[in-house]
Amino acid sequence: MGDQADWMSQLCPRLWDVPLHHLSIPGSHDTMTYCLNRKSPISRARSRLLHLLGRVLPFLTGPAVMKWAVTQTLDVTRQLDAGVRYLDLRIAHAPGGSARNLCFVHMMYTKALVEDTLTEIAEWLQLHPREVVIVACRDFEGMTREMHDYLVGCIVNIFGDTLCPSGEVPTLGQLWAREQQVLVSYEDEATVSRHDELWPAIPYWWGNAVKTDVLLQFLETKKGHGRPGGLFVAGINVTENLCYVLLHPGDSLEEMTRRSVPLTTQWVRAQQPGQRPHCTNIIAGDFVGADGFVSDVISLNQKLVSP
Repeated sequence: MGDQADWMSQLCPRLWDVPLHHLSIPGSHDTMTYCLNRKSPISRARSRLLHLLGRVLPFLTGPAVMKWAVTQTLDVTRQLDAGVRYLDLRIAHAPGGSARNLCFVHMMYTKALVEDTLTEIAEWLQLHPREVVIVACRDFEGMTREMHDYLVGCIVNIFGDTLCPSGEVPTLGQLWAREQQVLVSYEDEATVSRHDELWPAIPYWWGNAVKTDVLLQFLETKKGHGRPGGLFVAGINVTENLCYVLLHPGDSLEEMTRRSVPLTTQWVRAQQPGQRPHCTNIIAGDFVGADGFVSDVISLNQKLVSP
């Protein structure tokens, strides 16, 4: 996977002048769930029943929730090394923590802190000066205006001049000329309105489907309605629901994802980047280190060069 750590700088020069929203870019869905463990606290957004079970039977509840909460096994540096260039950061303030201890959430809270992870991304970018990363900050469970301002302060301090402020979607060539490497999209509109460094939320096409064929039909329907004007994400991640979990107690999200791979791979390889209405842009998945997903998405860019 290491040979994809600098794939953007190795693209055909004809693609250096193509805006990012017309390229094919691999992403990871729920990027930070690799650092959950069985003792991770259950999110307050989960049901009261789950919280009650967590207090009464923590040795059962933690492992059971974790099977469906974990969507990635590679840490953020290894995801970037593998070629991932869209990071889906679900940020939260866990109850009882310091106002500055912002963490990540997906059913459970991580011990990993947001500030440390942003620093890890910035350190990786210093080693790869011609790679560009799109950081999507989302969810914001339990966060106040003050916490949003603290988070934006962290983003500005850590990424500094490598931040690309919002505006027209740039090309790689423009970003290289300005020595910019990071676009931060932010799902809270009020915060975006106060900070020029932030891009508005990037649309994420989420099928919310247990069955792979239903998910892919959803994505095809979205394509039929035409692509958004800027950056956007097609999520090829299958999603469990309560009924499925109860009927399949021995299953896990990783197993569901593994079974979906033949169909999702076929769909990914058939996609076309570019500016036409049916074209795709960022494609994000779960367990991105497996099955050639990242290289398949990167390879789509050849379709912009080949006749």
